Amino acid sequence: MALIDPRTVILLAGAMCGLMSLVLYSLKHNYPASIKGLGEWSSALLILFLAGIVIAGQRVLPDVIGGVMSNFLLWSGVYLAYVGSQRFFGVRPRTVPWMALITAALLVSLWFKVFNPNYTVRLVLFTAMMGSFFAVHAWLIWKQRPITFAKALTMMVLAGMSAIQVIRLATALIDPSNAGILDTSSLQAIYVASFAFAILLFSIGTVLMATDRLRTELEYMATHDSLTNALTRRHMDEASRIELERCRRHGRSMAVLLMDLDHFKAVNDTYGHQAGDRVLINLVIKVNALLRPSDQLGRHGGEEFMLLLPETSLEDAVQVAERIRAVCAEPAQGPACTVSIGVTSALNDQDTVDALVARADAAMYRAKKKGRNRVELG
Repeated sequence: MALIDPRTVILLAGAMCGLMSLVLYSLKHNYPASIKGLGEWSSALLILFLAGIVIAGQRVLPDVIGGVMSNFLLWSGVYLAYVGSQRFFGVRPRTVPWMALITAALLVSLWFKVFNPNYTVRLVLFTAMMGSFFAVHAWLIWKQRPITFAKALTMMVLAGMSAIQVIRLATALIDPSNAGILDTSSLQAIYVASFAFAILLFSIGTVLMATDRLRTELEYMATHDSLTNALTRRHMDEASRIELERCRRHGRSMAVLLMDLDHFKAVNDTYGHQAGDRVLINLVIKVNALLRPSDQLGRHGGEEFMLLLPETSLEDAVQVAERIRAVCAEPAQGPACTVSIGVTSALNDQDTVDALVARADAAMYRAKKKGRNRVELG
């Protein structure tokens, strides 16, 4: 005899699902729209909450509602949670095959409940469906790299629930007398309690994954210009300081380029600010296509951009600047601007970031005065 009534555990699990559904619903309306899947997770937990109510009331509800409909709600809720994870990770859900599978399973379950009663067949079908949903869900998260604590927690919970479905099926086939979900055997109480605990951990895992994604997006917003996706001036100053210190320690070289779009005000005045924004965005795209992974391009202010080139001599930096100048001077559809570029490198151990930027800035203005669309050394 179980010390805890399975119906009580199911109702508590349903209550937890309802509360966590509200939490995820709140996150959906407070987190950026770019974080997908929160609505599906919230709806999935709401469906599982309804399933808990139906299961707990099986002895007072008609058999078809209590038995078949509860299975349908559980399958739908667990599948919708999987859809939420697909949307969260940017995977396009394929809902039609899965919904067709759930519908077919519902019809089979209904047949072996009403027309040809056979609990064993229904149990095999139920556990196979649940185990499959949990397994594919865990596999989806396993494929997402890097594996963080939140992903690992959610994945292990899902994998564990898939394994428990297999064990439940095996024990039920060995001893069918204790196979009912509301049976008061200790083994059945453990299965029900494990599902309730897993749902709570899964909910926590989704909240943690969403929080990790929010932190990543906030960090990106703090270090990247919202218009061009170039790095911010603050980030570039810090990156230059770190690179300059590394050069001092290891005796290596670094270069700094300052770039300014020629006659950019005329583009805004003639074509409008949206066209000017497009010119800035195109410049960043063109320049990034020429850079190494270690190079860093940032927006220095307005139409000025700063480029940090680690492990680069002054001669090599000039070649990079000439490639940038040439690609910006190529004819393009719509408005475009050439660039004037100032290039400098660290001269000695006493150099500072401010000194480097000042030299590059002075060289850039010399390029402006000498006719624009050229490279000058500082």
